[in-house]
Amino acid sequence: MNKFLYLRQIDMNLIILTFNSKMMKLAYIKKFVGIFTLCLICSAGIFAQEKNDAISLFNQGVEFMKANDPKALETFEKCVAVCEQIGDSAADIKSKAVSVIPDLYYKKAFNTLTVDKNIPLAVKEIRSTIQVAEKYSDTSVKENSEKLLVQAYTNMASGYVAAKESEKAIQAFDSVLMINPNHMPSLYNKALMYRGLDNAAKFGESIDVYIGKLKATGDTAKIAQANKIARDYYRIAGGKANQANKLTEALASLNTALKYGSDNSVHYQLASVYNKQKKFALAAENALKGLSLEPQDTPEAKAKYYYELGTAQAGLGKTTEACESLKNAMYGPFLNAAKAQRTNMKCQ
Repeated sequence: MNKFLYLRQIDMNLIILTFNSKMMKLAYIKKFVGIFTLCLICSAGIFAQEKNDAISLFNQGVEFMKANDPKALETFEKCVAVCEQIGDSAADIKSKAVSVIPDLYYKKAFNTLTVDKNIPLAVKEIRSTIQVAEKYSDTSVKENSEKLLVQAYTNMASGYVAAKESEKAIQAFDSVLMINPNHMPSLYNKALMYRGLDNAAKFGESIDVYIGKLKATGDTAKIAQANKIARDYYRIAGGKANQANKLTEALASLNTALKYGSDNSVHYQLASVYNKQKKFALAAENALKGLSLEPQDTPEAKAKYYYELGTAQAGLGKTTEACESLKNAMYGPFLNAAKAQRTNMKCQ
């Protein structure tokens, strides 16, 4: 009688692996995988023994997995290696082992991030999980691993922000954006990091990308918030440059600020800069714009615009108008300066 290898498959309970992270707000429900214990009825010869080894490893992996033992992963991988040596006759065993390996990689990485909170190690393990998922064409595990990797880099960035290591935080946010270019929190926080570093060029570049992505979503509230953040940054930078008499630099910052919307304070600073440059027509124009945008309808609030307007009108030779504007500027910190100009101009 010829000797044949007979395999009998006995159904076991379906095993469901469920992972949930409140931190990530992600629910990961493992696909149902049929786990079968493979029993050898009779075997003979070298090939039969090798297949018997594969079956034994598979069954050990099942038991380890049921016991939540981390040795399950390495056991299933050994099983796959043996099956690959055997060839086609062990394809069914290999297929069953392969069906659980990506999930076990994911579980390991998930626990490293959420339980052990070892972010650097978790990043390495998640990347390994993605490679395994790609190798075995498990799109579900790949997608969930990419989400987990985003969470890992976000946590890493938060740690760097807390430690005031802005450059490293930016690198972590960039790592997130390489995975998901539309990750809005990373785009926003990256811009804030550049603002903190006072890197005007990089801040502008980053906030523009963020605003562009927001426009696609139609989130008008966040668009307005982002524009204000950018406008305030360049307005403050322009004001500082103006105080330091770096007038060209001041104009560059203030005009950039206007790209993000009109602002009374920006126009006031522009009026001041243009008066210093003796560009009186532009100074008057901006003083009037600032005055029209001033939210407080009080003489004290309007005094600064009238002072710059009066100075510009005086420079243009419009003495009567200048005297009237400077009269309206005689409040608060502008009182003495406006009074002195009116005296010099012999205003009535």
